[in-house]
Amino acid sequence: MIPYPEIRPYIVKIGPLEIRWYGLMYLLGFASSYLLVRYQIKKKGMDISKNLIDDLYFYLILGLIIGARLGYVLFYNLSEYLSNPLDILAIWHGGMSFHGGLIGSIVAGIVFSRKRHLPFWMLSDMIIVTAPVGLCLGRIGNFINGELFGRVTTVPWAMVFPGGGPLPRHPSQLYEAVLEGPVLFLILWTLKDRIHRKGYLTALFLIFYGIFRFFVEFFREPDPQLGFVLSFLTMGQILSGLMIVSGIVLILALKRTDRG
Repeated sequence: MIPYPEIRPYIVKIGPLEIRWYGLMYLLGFASSYLLVRYQIKKKGMDISKNLIDDLYFYLILGLIIGARLGYVLFYNLSEYLSNPLDILAIWHGGMSFHGGLIGSIVAGIVFSRKRHLPFWMLSDMIIVTAPVGLCLGRIGNFINGELFGRVTTVPWAMVFPGGGPLPRHPSQLYEAVLEGPVLFLILWTLKDRIHRKGYLTALFLIFYGIFRFFVEFFREPDPQLGFVLSFLTMGQILSGLMIVSGIVLILALKRTDRG
């Protein structure tokens, strides 16, 4: 067993004001994505201004935060928030869903691309290959917070998490950080200059992320308010399964469009 490194969830605390690691991870994730998109635009010599990218990220950040919060409310804890609807606004208490954030970002990207008369799939493919950086940082933030820990296990690298009781558990946040971060980034970044059909990188992200998340959910403790939703499957696995199907359907639809 490896001792859990007890890191304070906040970096600086001044009275009631806290600068938390998790928030910093979000900020670094957005900044990294922004810089990598600017790099791609410069490398390809695309006629896209900095101001346009700034506006795009405003839409995406807003869509992600709103989507992540509403996704958590709808997918993971609807009955609780129906009883206390004002708590939906209390995002500082935690409760964000990746799948909801993805949907919110997609909606924001569609709205932006239509408003600016830009091809959605071009923007989506450029941004989606940078997403694993933010995903990795977010999972590290979960680990620092001691949340979303794994199931009880006897593996040598198990840890006892402060909120997980006395038994050692999988550090599933780190499993996700590696698979959703460096592994997924390497796959997409390697393919971005080899796949020229618009939308395919977005579809591959949906498929690979869905596979990685579905796999890691077998090691992650199910959400206590839900448990197993369908037989031995968690809500995360159901949503990730839908992502895989959506990615496959998208590829088939794009191929049909290419033939047409």
